[in-house]
Amino acid sequence: MKDRAERRTATLAVLALLFNALTWGLSWWPFRLLQDQGLHPLWATALIYALAVVAITAWRPGAWADLARTRSLWWLVAAAGTTNATFNWAVTVGDVVRVVLLFYLMPLWAVLLARWLLHEAFSFAAGLRVALALSGAAIVLWPAAGSGDTLPLPRTLPEALALLGGFTFALNNVLLRREAARPEAARALAMFLGGMVVAAVLAAALSGRGQAPWPPAPAPGWIAGCLALGLAFLAGNVALQFGAARLAASVTAVVMICEVLFASASAVLLGGGHLTPALLLGGALIVGATLLAGRG
Repeated sequence: MKDRAERRTATLAVLALLFNALTWGLSWWPFRLLQDQGLHPLWATALIYALAVVAITAWRPGAWADLARTRSLWWLVAAAGTTNATFNWAVTVGDVVRVVLLFYLMPLWAVLLARWLLHEAFSFAAGLRVALALSGAAIVLWPAAGSGDTLPLPRTLPEALALLGGFTFALNNVLLRREAARPEAARALAMFLGGMVVAAVLAAALSGRGQAPWPPAPAPGWIAGCLALGLAFLAGNVALQFGAARLAASVTAVVMICEVLFASASAVLLGGGHLTPALLLGGALIVGATLLAGRG
């Protein structure tokens, strides 16, 4: 009876992680629909995460006091905010497949950040993950024949945003490990507050310079879209915490990499991206590095 209950719990945990991966893997599509209605992805991100902040405040109002007196959590505000702003912006305006693969260079950045912030040893396995991730990135970013470029560097805004988002995603995860003893509600508030503040500041700066439109007049379409996406992200966050708390880290990493599958498949089917042999090879190396990180 106990084994059956444990298997049922593990199954629910895997399903919860799959739901979170599906939510993020498909998020590019509603962001593009909102952009079609005149709402820039940065403004959409700010509004969506503002809804989450309101929900957390209503649920755990004491989280604000915990956040205010814990200076180290404000680094989490910055890291999580940058991650969400750059990722949502990149998948809205760029090739979703390329963006997601470059974003998942997290194993490379995680090794370096863990060495710097957590003083973890640089092992042979860590070096192998770095080599795989770098090789995959070089293949994905390799310039096309006749382009005149010779180095595998980001050449478009979405590619640069994806790389920055992947770096801050790794920083976000390292900081979560370092602040694991802090109250859960305070950590969640820090992450959602960051998503709201960083996106709003960037959006206001771009709009003030005429490089992005200001939010359009209130309309049922984009307001309902923001509400639905905000609820989806909240549900995904709850699912992530439920699943990750009940499964081994190696299992969590394997399940979460399904986000790459969901994003790539939906992008190809809906016209948000395309697959090439180079992307498939580079993606296989990047995914392999992520799976090795989970085993570690």
